[in-house]
Amino acid sequence: MLKAAILGERKAGLVEVPDPKPKDHWVVVKVHAAPMCTEYKGFVKGDKNQCLGHEAAGEVVAVAHSSRAKVGDRVVVMPSYACGTCALCISGEYIHCQNWQSVQAFTGQPEGEATMAQYLLKPDWLLPKIPENVSYEMAALACCALGPSYGAFRKMNVRATDNVLVTGIGPVGLGAIANARYLGARVIAAEFAPERVKRAEEFGATAVDPRDPKAAQKIRDLTNGIGVDCALDCAGNPAAERLCIDATRRRGHVTFIGECVDELKVSVSPDLIRKGLTVSGSWHYNLNWFPEIMQVVQHSPLAAKLITNRIPMSKIQDAFETSSLQSGGKIILQPWA
Repeated sequence: MLKAAILGERKAGLVEVPDPKPKDHWVVVKVHAAPMCTEYKGFVKGDKNQCLGHEAAGEVVAVAHSSRAKVGDRVVVMPSYACGTCALCISGEYIHCQNWQSVQAFTGQPEGEATMAQYLLKPDWLLPKIPENVSYEMAALACCALGPSYGAFRKMNVRATDNVLVTGIGPVGLGAIANARYLGARVIAAEFAPERVKRAEEFGATAVDPRDPKAAQKIRDLTNGIGVDCALDCAGNPAAERLCIDATRRRGHVTFIGECVDELKVSVSPDLIRKGLTVSGSWHYNLNWFPEIMQVVQHSPLAAKLITNRIPMSKIQDAFETSSLQSGGKIILQPWA
């Protein structure tokens, strides 16, 4: 099979490797849609990598002794290789599993983990089925495009009466707007890149420039001087995280889903205790909520607009160049084109 690889600084290509084989309850999936995420960072830096991607949708084409999947099943490929037996996995919170499995250690094969490939290998329980009237491309939005923000909003109990702040309107932030609008909430988007601001406004959000020293006050002005009910950071930087804390009302909720390793300055008493904020981190979503996300995919008028590019994997260099511009929504890689 062919799979995508980063070969050097701003250089990508395809490599040919052996097809993965099914083993026990791990099945082979033919990938039809592989959304691109943050892999462009390695492309720009020149971090060589032949195991790219963590989200996909496709068709089960080979099984060994699977009881949950059969050949011909159309499935979404959930991220991770969680153990499937711990309390977190059983409850649906598999993404937080502490016992992730090694593909090579379990199967004895070097291939099968990458999603930017023609085939992959996955435990059958991490392959929820796609509804009949949903395409592979649309179903793939149930991973990083809609999944992280849906999980966060579910935990914050976002309602139609809420004002929601979303910081960072990349593909994940754009998905957050789509989710919030589907729930009926009013959305304020903190973004300064012109293309992203325009897209946020097209999705029905009110845009605020986060670089403005008075950004938090402007957000409060848009909410009768109170602040937003819920804030979701998708930017992954301390300035955006700080804006979420400052712009959220007393007794409100703040959730971080943007990956960040930089230090965020928080003063416990004024920021948390006296405001009564609930602050949390969220990674993905409970697997039991997959049918709900499929409802968003099927019925949100904004879901299809999350996909801004469809690029054949044979043009992987172009795909990475486009992704590195960070100006669009989700890029869907097509492994068989």
